[in-house]
Amino acid sequence: MAYAAAAPTQHSTAIPPIKIRSIEAAPLFGESPKGGWSAEIKPEDSIHAIVAVHTDAGITGFGSAFTDGRLVQASLKVLEPLYAGENALEPERVTEKLHQNTFWMGRGGTLTHTISGIDIALWDILGKATGMPVGRLLGGTYRQRVQPYCSLLMEEPARMRDIVAEYRAKGFRAFKIGWGPFGRAQDTKLDEAIVRAAREAAGDGNRLLVDAGASDAHWPHGLKWAIRTAEMLKDYDVGWFEEGLKPDAIDDFCHLRRISPVPIAGGEVLTRRQAFIPWLTRGAFDIVQPDVTKVGGISEQRRIAWMAADLGVKYIGHGWNTALGVAADLQMAAAFPDADLVEFIGGSPYVDGILAQPFKLDDEGYLAIPDQPGLGIEIDRDKVARFVPDASSLFA
Repeated sequence: MAYAAAAPTQHSTAIPPIKIRSIEAAPLFGESPKGGWSAEIKPEDSIHAIVAVHTDAGITGFGSAFTDGRLVQASLKVLEPLYAGENALEPERVTEKLHQNTFWMGRGGTLTHTISGIDIALWDILGKATGMPVGRLLGGTYRQRVQPYCSLLMEEPARMRDIVAEYRAKGFRAFKIGWGPFGRAQDTKLDEAIVRAAREAAGDGNRLLVDAGASDAHWPHGLKWAIRTAEMLKDYDVGWFEEGLKPDAIDDFCHLRRISPVPIAGGEVLTRRQAFIPWLTRGAFDIVQPDVTKVGGISEQRRIAWMAADLGVKYIGHGWNTALGVAADLQMAAAFPDADLVEFIGGSPYVDGILAQPFKLDDEGYLAIPDQPGLGIEIDRDKVARFVPDASSLFA
């Protein structure tokens, strides 16, 4: 029996293409938080940038890139011939085009970080154009809220205890302590004293995570230190041991994961999904931590997360960036079944001080995942102007 083709409808309900009109980047200056790095961040340094994608439909999407904002501005000039006039409703195709056509300039550096900000902004546009939150566009909603872990720098024990207690009083029930003197002072008794102080302040019923920060310049330790430290951490019910080894020591990571009594986490310095393949297939991590503002945006992050899931590795995004990064991580957490934590920097103005409605913990220490279109958050023009010399370009 032959079937006649359906007659075309006279009035299509498809959303027409929305073209990229321009892309702007605004470096954040003035209140950059300390990072615990050996070459410490100064408040006037630029380590993050807001990216705004403007369209011919009057919709603007926002993203964030983890690098000096002046490098992002330069990268946009390089990328402009590739994105100008493109359809802003196709984030994966557009950003893959940017990746594929810039391989010869180096994969994974400033251009990739810049593409991350563009990609997040394009997903924001797609959500605003369709009236749906990004999490739903990514395939579903597994949760309406998620627990943030308060990310804090390590300090001397007495100060560490006070800082964790301060953020516990603000409602946090999960904490990550990292960098600072841990490992760098080459004093294992001090390392343990810091962790003990944090555990006492956090309380036995709350989560405590430890980040050595071995991607820092001239990290002084190797595998044997990491093994001894992992053994120590188990006594304090530490949920994971992050970056306990130099970031390219894949063989050592694989060995550490096999014998460590606590889960091993890492991956924040890797960018693009291809870089994660050997780390995931060889079993280097229990928890993989791509950073959405570095790795290539939401489009790359979701592919890494699903690849990790298929290989039995838990995905929890690295989120030491801005409120835009937190918003992207919240939407990712909605769309992935085991993403039960998001990183939240304690006391960063670039997280707490740029949104019209700042993130707010509920009574159980959770964050609601925004269900408004796109990323579900709104940048406050006046607030962001404190950190951006000329904020007008973000809202043109």
